Amino acid sequence: MTVEEAILYRRSTREFDAEKEISTEKVKRCLELASLAPNSSNMQLWEFYHVTDKETMKSLTRACLDQNSMKTAKEVVVFVTRQDLFYRRSKEMLKLEYEDIERYSPEDRKEPRRKNRKRYYGFLMPFLYARFVGLLGVLRKIIASVVGLFQPMTREVSEEEIYAVVHKSCALAAQNFMIAMAGQGYDTCPLEGFDSKMVKKILDLPYGSSVNMIIPCGIRTEAGVRRTQLRVPFEEVYKRI
Repeated sequence: MTVEEAILYRRSTREFDAEKEISTEKVKRCLELASLAPNSSNMQLWEFYHVTDKETMKSLTRACLDQNSMKTAKEVVVFVTRQDLFYRRSKEMLKLEYEDIERYSPEDRKEPRRKNRKRYYGFLMPFLYARFVGLLGVLRKIIASVVGLFQPMTREVSEEEIYAVVHKSCALAAQNFMIAMAGQGYDTCPLEGFDSKMVKKILDLPYGSSVNMIIPCGIRTEAGVRRTQLRVPFEEVYKRI
């Protein structure tokens, strides 16, 4: 499919065909494509749990309030945010940036670029993503307000706002995944109705993680998709300036 065809094909599927299997390797490949999604500062604070074990899927179904898309799914993917990995990711990204500078930068630009990346991933990102009972967020808000008096400044820097940024980035990866799955002729259904505490226990997720979205996968039945994709008129949401 073209990208447009995949987007038009993708629908939230409430029931999957019990007789039709999907390829685990193709689902994995779609997750590799999900990892290429744009994300804030390229921190990639996410993990993808590809669940194929039937007993685990059964437990997740209960945690997802016994929704029919979970009951009939062939496989399930759980998208998880890992803001707690901010320090490790900062170090990994700094290393990759240094390697990229070494490969592609002219000799006279290498050192200035290394210093720039060192400030960004060595100091700014750890400072921005760190959490401490809300206090670091208050400090960041104060700094942003002062700097904002003199120049444009990102204002959404509280701990709650950065938490939202991490989830937005993970949701972009989930969308990449669903479009990639549609391109394979596979169906998905993004779920936000679930008991997150139960899901974390089932998957043995660490304390600092957060469940972003659960996506059951399979091939649709005719009854699994509403005939009409209901949307408000495009003119209500399209604003040209």
